[in-house]
Amino acid sequence: MMVARHLTPLGYIDVIAKAGSIRKAAETLSITSTALNRRVLALEEELGVPIFERLPRGVRLSTAGEFLVAHVRHQISDFEKLKGQIADLSGVRRGNVAIACSQALLPYFLPEQISRYRAEHPAVTFRVSLRDRAAAEQALVDLSADIALIFEPVRLREMQVLISVRQPLHAVMSVDHPLAGRDTIRLSDCVAFPVGLPTAQYGVRHLIDMALMRSSLPLTVAVESDSFELLRHYPRHEHLVSFQIPVGLPRQADERIVTRPVDRRDVPEGLLYLCQLHGRTLPVAAAKFAVQIEAALESYFS
Repeated sequence: MMVARHLTPLGYIDVIAKAGSIRKAAETLSITSTALNRRVLALEEELGVPIFERLPRGVRLSTAGEFLVAHVRHQISDFEKLKGQIADLSGVRRGNVAIACSQALLPYFLPEQISRYRAEHPAVTFRVSLRDRAAAEQALVDLSADIALIFEPVRLREMQVLISVRQPLHAVMSVDHPLAGRDTIRLSDCVAFPVGLPTAQYGVRHLIDMALMRSSLPLTVAVESDSFELLRHYPRHEHLVSFQIPVGLPRQADERIVTRPVDRRDVPEGLLYLCQLHGRTLPVAAAKFAVQIEAALESYFS
């Protein structure tokens, strides 16, 4: 984590909160745990309340500590926004863009978009964090992310939706799979074959589980994984069917893998959302990148 110099004493508290341990935070900050603990004790004495509850294996924020960390994160966010605005005055865009996103965005879409942005603004850096649906939304709330790309969010009450695009489910299989010649795949077609599914926290799995609840089809789940990369490549080795959304699929043909849309009568389309925290003014670099992402999603999938 980058902490602005004038915020460092309070910024340490945020690092400790994220690490859950003074020792681990000290390693991150490259100072001794004794020195870091002294700073915490001094700040607790100044505030007159404990910031952390000491546990057998670490620390956690007290109620007062939660208020303090929220204040610190807003200050850091505001300072980053100010730096971006000042940098733009010189004509050289600077800053860091923090993104929380679903796995499907990592292999193809985001590398293309980030490299395109950095080609015009090489002084802008990026921090991309893999987060499931709930964690991506929480990253916006706690200001550890500027924008989030979330498939089938858990809640949207605190989010400002910049754009949402439809994402129909696709079946992924080898080119010689018996179903590969079909234009669309019915879930009932998959009953005769092993399938690979993502774990429960992901939006793709949510769509499939809802469809199976309605149909009671006896799918044979041979491989379950929290790695979409594994599920995308495994059909090369077995006549197994896995599933993915278009943003997580290569735009160029793969000679060993084919994808076919799943019939929407079985599994309806899901929605991919580009979001920011409601009411937050983003730093310049993040705001401009969000505009680029919005245009790309609209161009590719609308």
